[in-house]
Amino acid sequence: MARITVQDAVEKVGNIFDLILVAARRARQMQIGGKETLITKNNNDKYTVLALREIEEDLITKK
Repeated sequence: MARITVQDAVEKVGNIFDLILVAARRARQMQIGGKETLITKNNNDKYTVLALREIEEDLITKK
């Protein structure tokens, strides 16, 4: 199971509500297949975890 803290991601986006919107939008993009993940996918990482990791690594922004 992936353990991830969202505190770093919240600091990158601004607040928890915007983080939820940005991460959900990015997870949907990856799930539908329109956009590939920008980081290396681990074994059983779900799209929401991948989206949060991308936000933490500054690969995805609020805009």
